[in-house]
Amino acid sequence: MRTLDDLDVEGKRVLVRVDFNVPLDEDRRITDDARIRAALPTLRELRSRGAARLILLAHLGRPKGRDEKFSLRPAAERLGELLEVEVALAPDLDDVPEAEVVMVENVRFFEGETKNSSDLAQRYAALADVYVNDAFGSAHRAHASTEAVAHLLPSAAGRLLQREVETLNGILEDPRRPLVAVVGGAKVTDKIGVLEAFLDRADTVLIGGAMCFPFFKAQGHSVGSSLCEEEGIDPARAVMDNAKLELPSDLVAGREFKADTEVKELSEVDVPDGWMGLDVGEGTAERYTATIAAAGTVFWNGPMGAFELAPFAAGTKAVAEAMAATDATTVVGGGDSAAALAQFGLADRVDHLSTGGGASLELIEGKELPGVKALT
Repeated sequence: MRTLDDLDVEGKRVLVRVDFNVPLDEDRRITDDARIRAALPTLRELRSRGAARLILLAHLGRPKGRDEKFSLRPAAERLGELLEVEVALAPDLDDVPEAEVVMVENVRFFEGETKNSSDLAQRYAALADVYVNDAFGSAHRAHASTEAVAHLLPSAAGRLLQREVETLNGILEDPRRPLVAVVGGAKVTDKIGVLEAFLDRADTVLIGGAMCFPFFKAQGHSVGSSLCEEEGIDPARAVMDNAKLELPSDLVAGREFKADTEVKELSEVDVPDGWMGLDVGEGTAERYTATIAAAGTVFWNGPMGAFELAPFAAGTKAVAEAMAATDATTVVGGGDSAAALAQFGLADRVDHLSTGGGASLELIEGKELPGVKALT
């Protein structure tokens, strides 16, 4: 993969694909600027190496056509504060201000972006002399701003994209042992490829979240009213006899999916009728944290339970705290795990927090990421 070390940017106009798909509140204020901050090393390096101009491309949400609710203006303003330079907002590709740093309006406002349009890519390429992709969170999508344009200009990966790919490949190819994967979330079918990849490479795979229930059902346990993906039962059955796989041994259940519901601690994994399993139990949390503490490398993707509800946050919090305390190399695959770390104030206590949940999982599965392949 070509990196900034392979790219001459002095005096050049640089087109940079960034991932500024940040959360906004009802007043369109950014509630978490982590993705903007993650792009700063690349942007600062390009400016320090004499780039004439930076023209930034990014998306926000999934607008259906041009919609001011999905404007990148808040991101442009926040980036300007962080870079300490005015960031001009270009409303259209035919109306790009002559400024040192320009943010083009949401690329998903443009016809053909998500269809990887070559015509749109040509319009992007006409803005610059070289192209840098630093949007790992979108690298698994073949879009005009992530894939097609990379073939039209001298192109390379930014520092964020480079670090993401090297870190994730590193834990698969040459990890410190033991390698432990902690995989949670709702659906087995969403993560069966990741489970299979880690069952081949890891020493231990710890399962949590609602995805444990297809395993339990395949074993003949009762799951009550728990979220249990029926389509996940056969894939779970196919891997559940692997000796590396560990499942919860106790649970915390609730009558309803809400914070003030009646709560029951279960010493086993059979869930009574009328109850739903919403977190791993204390015994499981202690076992999982001990495994993490003894690891050489830990990858975590997916919560252990409904951590957004206080009575069911303990399992996920235990894993988060174990990730923060261990001497192992710790990698978190974005998404809900990143949200949990932020909720518990531990986001800065892991070695690598991925900015791309979907992209990180596809890379671990062994899939080619179009945005990365275009830079090789």
